[in-house]
Amino acid sequence: MGKFEISKRKDENFMFNLKASNGEVIMTSQGYIAKLSCQKGIESVKVNSVDKKMFTKEIASDGSFYFNLTSANTQIIGTSQMYTSTLGRDKGIDSVRENATKAEVLDLSSN
Repeated sequence: MGKFEISKRKDENFMFNLKASNGEVIMTSQGYIAKLSCQKGIESVKVNSVDKKMFTKEIASDGSFYFNLTSANTQIIGTSQMYTSTLGRDKGIDSVRENATKAEVLDLSSN
């Protein structure tokens, strides 16, 4: 089963990673000033990841493939790692859809 991990960035903002059951990071959030906002971001991922229309498929300037998960107000909630193929990116989207709704949340920000 996947998991969300809340941590602090070097700038002291909170962020989360969604990890697959194999421990690989599937998606990373933006930085949040407050931990509560970060936790609300996780809840937004759980709600919005069930709808394929909330994922946007993107191509980076170096030709790598990635995706963003957006909320109903079109804000980006999370961004994937870079993939070398569209198939890899599509599998990443499927992995978020499979893992996010039932993922446990671990708070590593105080460690």
